[in-house]
Amino acid sequence: MNRIANALALLLALPACSAFAQETGVLKGEAAFGGWRDDRPGVRRLFAPQDLPKPFATESAGNGAEEVERPENAKPTLPPGFSAELVASGLRNPRVVRVAPNGDIFVADSSTNQIRTYRLAATAGQPAQSEIFAKGLRAPYGIAFYPPEKPEWVYVANTGSVVRFPYKPGDLEASGPPQAVIKDIPTGGHWTRDIAFSPDGKVLYLSVGSASNVAEGDAKAPKGGLEGWTRTQVLGAPWGDEQGRAAVFAFDADGKNRRTVATGLRNCSGLAVQPATGEPWCVVNERDALGDNLPFEYATSVKEGAFYGWPWYYIGDHQDPRHAGARPDLAGKVTVPDVLIQPHSAPLGIAFYEGDQFPAAYKGDAFVALHGSWNRALRTGYKVVRLLFKDGKPTGEYEDFMTGFVISDDAVWGRPVGVAVAGDGSLIVTEDASGTIWRVTYNGQK
Repeated sequence: MNRIANALALLLALPACSAFAQETGVLKGEAAFGGWRDDRPGVRRLFAPQDLPKPFATESAGNGAEEVERPENAKPTLPPGFSAELVASGLRNPRVVRVAPNGDIFVADSSTNQIRTYRLAATAGQPAQSEIFAKGLRAPYGIAFYPPEKPEWVYVANTGSVVRFPYKPGDLEASGPPQAVIKDIPTGGHWTRDIAFSPDGKVLYLSVGSASNVAEGDAKAPKGGLEGWTRTQVLGAPWGDEQGRAAVFAFDADGKNRRTVATGLRNCSGLAVQPATGEPWCVVNERDALGDNLPFEYATSVKEGAFYGWPWYYIGDHQDPRHAGARPDLAGKVTVPDVLIQPHSAPLGIAFYEGDQFPAAYKGDAFVALHGSWNRALRTGYKVVRLLFKDGKPTGEYEDFMTGFVISDDAVWGRPVGVAVAGDGSLIVTEDASGTIWRVTYNGQK
């Protein structure tokens, strides 16, 4: 523990303010690439497609973090005026978090196959009321309420299905058994399935990640030939083990009338609808084994009929060398994502901020949880960042908001996964290394 304690002391000595960002402005190009020691609240980055290095410019790293118990009194680092309160600890695998219209917090504890609920105490510092809403699920992840404003159902995305539970506002435990809504979702590989409703509740979006890193097992043309496949499928649809994957789908609320919204999204682990536009957004884990700084992860609005590249291309017309020459028909048809994020950050959750508790500049922006990855020599991720928007459109910049989870080059105590905005405008964050839930509030001057 001495090693951890010393590292924590060093970490706490880092400036917990935005002075670094103010001195350097927005970090761009090569200067924007870095590691965990460069992270602190207020640091801003802006990446562009031309910043991508060549494939295999570095070796592919295997650099998984040692997950250690949260040191005593350790808290995340936040911008001035913000504070973090521990809501719950001791969870095994807290992942997606969503807030019901009445303010109750729903958390997918995925490895225990449960959905847990929390009701915050009226007085800060008091323990939250906690119950198990549902159990006996199969790797639950996404959670959604229907109808969105006055819900009568809680939808849960298992890894192979979507089910719903009858619900009345204030229920901390499900009042009835689950009903199947969507069946036969492909399983294996990337197992997380997120869901979100359109603002009017008419469309249920579902994300399904790929079965592999880069469709290594499906290099050959599909049965019947590529030309025949492209005539009958949406743009960029994969085949074989990847058929029906690496995409966002849309359904009616009862699970009928399935259609494909967009393809080429390797692993949309976080799905949300932007209130200002009603558009679905994804945060995407991109592919591994091309080098430390390749390719960018990203957050993006999901355009109807768009193809985002996987597995043949990435970030526009950059061709993956492992599929060189395989799909010339897709060149020039790849949609470039809206916000590029440092490679191997592993974004998992996204939430748009429409609350009134934070300063006005935060309204309309989005928070993204970066879980951190094993595939980079200099560790990055392990933080929550803020995506900046102007007039409802992303600027492409993102800013470190919640850091301090990394203890040393080898060890981390926290890995952020879920983000959600509570009814009072505070931010709820889950992390699955120490199994904690945090509530971030603002107490400074607006």
